[in-house]
Amino acid sequence: MKFIDFIRLALTSIVENRIRSFLTMLGIMIGVGSVILLISMTTGFREYLVNQFMGIGTNLIIISPGKTETKGIGHPGFEGVQKMTIGDTIALRRHATALDGVSSITAGTADVRYVDRERRAMIIGTDEAFIKIINIGVDTGNFFTADDVDASRRVCTIGYTVKNELFGGRNPLGEILKIGGSGFRVIGIMERKGTFMGTDDFDDVVYIPVTAAQRLFNTDRLLGIRAKARSAAMIDEAKEQVTGILKKRHNNKEDFTILTQGSLISSLQSILQTLSAVLAGIAAISLLVGGIGIMNIMLVSVRERTREIGIRKAVGATRRDILFQFLIESTMLSLIGGTVGIFIAFIGGVILSRFLPQMPPVMEPWIVALATLFSGSVGIFFGVYPAYRAAYQDPIEALRYE
Repeated sequence: MKFIDFIRLALTSIVENRIRSFLTMLGIMIGVGSVILLISMTTGFREYLVNQFMGIGTNLIIISPGKTETKGIGHPGFEGVQKMTIGDTIALRRHATALDGVSSITAGTADVRYVDRERRAMIIGTDEAFIKIINIGVDTGNFFTADDVDASRRVCTIGYTVKNELFGGRNPLGEILKIGGSGFRVIGIMERKGTFMGTDDFDDVVYIPVTAAQRLFNTDRLLGIRAKARSAAMIDEAKEQVTGILKKRHNNKEDFTILTQGSLISSLQSILQTLSAVLAGIAAISLLVGGIGIMNIMLVSVRERTREIGIRKAVGATRRDILFQFLIESTMLSLIGGTVGIFIAFIGGVILSRFLPQMPPVMEPWIVALATLFSGSVGIFFGVYPAYRAAYQDPIEALRYE
C-alpha cells in the first residue's frame, strides 16, 4: 500500500468514530495548548523585563551599601557597614575613568502639599548627573544644577502624577511646594515615564538636590550610588575601578554591593527560565495522559477490528501494512490534537494580549515546531504497542473472531 492510502484509512477511522477520537485527542489538545501558552507567557514577560530595564538607561551600575552574595533587586541594610556618602560619589567621579557618569541617591517618603491639596509621595534626592545616567528627561522647565546641589537649594522637579494631583491644570513652575513642612520652589516637570515593572511609578516622584534631601531626612548617608559605564565593553573594567576606589575609602573593606544591569537581567531571566521549565513540565503531564489515552483507544480499536485485520491479511496484507495502518492512525490522532492545541494557544494568547497589553505572550516559531514534533512523537510512542499487537495477530484466529 502507498503511504497516502494509510493516511486515508486513518482519517476514515477517525471520522467514523469522531466522538471517541475527540475525547482521545482532548489530552493532547490541553497539553500542547498549555505548554505553548505557558512558554509564550514567560517569553513575553522576559522581553517585558528586558525592555523595562533598558528603559531606565544602558550600561547601568548600581552601588549599594552592605555586602551581599545574593543577586537581586533591592538595597542591603546599613547595619554593621560603613556608610556611603557624597564623598564616595566625588571620588568615583575623579578617579573612575571607565565611568561616564556618577550620581548620588537618597530617598524617602514625605507629605507633599500645595495650598489645600496634599499627598504622600516618593522623594528622591540626587544630583545633576541623574538624568544623564537614568533614561529620563525634563518635559518643562529644568532639572537642578550642580550649583543647586552644592548650595543645598530648596528647589524641585516633579513628576506628572504629582503635577496633576496637586496643581491640576495650573502651571506649577515657580510655585512653592511644601515637602515635609519645608518650602521647595518648582523649577521643572519631568517627562512622562510611567511605571517600572508595573509597580514603581516614576511619575509620582519629587526630585530634589541630594544635599537638601539629607537635611530633610536628617541623615548624611546615601541609599546608594548610580553610575554608567562608558560602553558595554567597559562594564567589567568599571566594576573593578569602583571596587578599588571604594575599598580604599572604606578601610580596605568591600562593604558594598555592585550590581550591573546585565547581571540583574540575567538573574531574572534565569529565574523565569526555571519557572517556565517547571510550568511546562506540569503542563506536559497532560500530554502523557493524552498519550496513554491514545494507546488505550488504539488497543480497543485493534480488538474491535480483529476480523478486519484477519480479512486484510487473508487478501495479502503484510505485517508491515497492518503495523503502519495502526501506527499512522495513532500518530494522526496525536498530530490533529496537537494542531488544535496550537490553535487554542494562539487564541489564548490573543485574549491575554488584550488584558496584558504591556507584556503580551510571544509565540515563537520554535515553540510551535517543538510542540508539533512532540505531539507526533507521543502518537508514535504510544501507538507502537497497539500496532504491534495488530500486526502479529494470527490471521486464522482473527477470521474466527466475532
